[in-house]
Amino acid sequence: MGAAAALTAVEGAALAALGVYLLVMGLAGSPDSPRQAEMGGLTVLALAALPLVAARGLWLRRRWSRGPSLITQIVAFPVAWTLVNGGGALIAAGIALAVAAIAVLALLVNPTATEALGIAPRD
Repeated sequence: MGAAAALTAVEGAALAALGVYLLVMGLAGSPDSPRQAEMGGLTVLALAALPLVAARGLWLRRRWSRGPSLITQIVAFPVAWTLVNGGGALIAAGIALAVAAIAVLALLVNPTATEALGIAPRD
């Protein structure tokens, strides 16, 4: 559970950092639309809350945390695809995101993880 929690937390922290960056650039930079940059930053910060809360739940072995973490990983695939198609340094970021998402998904569906979270197999 620790590895899944750590990877999910890293994803959440990366989203939070991106949100702060967008917000600061909207406030201090000179974007084409400051309001759009600020709202984008606030939106990304709000979205960062889901994986961060899920990571904490996974760390504490809370049953409810598996769902939000799985959703985060599934949503990460289209983002990774977009990054890979962006070219340049974004390709590496997209590949890293996809690998992290696959790793967390594998860790979360592992019978050991489901048992640790108190999720019993269906009869």
